[in-house]
Amino acid sequence: MKKLFFLALISVGTSVAHAQAGPKIEFLAKDNTIDYGTVSKATDTGIRTFEFRNTGDAPLIIKNVQSTCGCTVPTKPTEPIAPGKTGKIDVKYNMQMGAIRKTITVESNAVNVPDGMVVLKIKGEVVPEKGSNPVEKSKTLIEH
Repeated sequence: MKKLFFLALISVGTSVAHAQAGPKIEFLAKDNTIDYGTVSKATDTGIRTFEFRNTGDAPLIIKNVQSTCGCTVPTKPTEPIAPGKTGKIDVKYNMQMGAIRKTITVESNAVNVPDGMVVLKIKGEVVPEKGSNPVEKSKTLIEH
């Protein structure tokens, strides 16, 4: 019994010693996704914010943030994020009509994600402003 207890104690001690030390990134958005919902270009700026926390024990550095296209412009923090502190990545979508399905890749020095990379997503739909149907407007102009 003493041998079993001793082996269990050594096993726990070894696993604690091998726990990853360093910066760790955890995004607050569910599934790392922000849903714009159904929005109108006339009433929405297209700006959303991904918030994250450094849950590690060393400064977190966001090295690069890239979008899959030029219609989505991300802005990364310029300073390291201290352990226990939060940071943000702002994303501006250009609000062109139709479905929003874009991916943003975050490159960092985080040890809790493969190669320090995290994929963020935005989704939603941009629709015309209510009462601004271009077909109806052209009919009105023709009738007068």
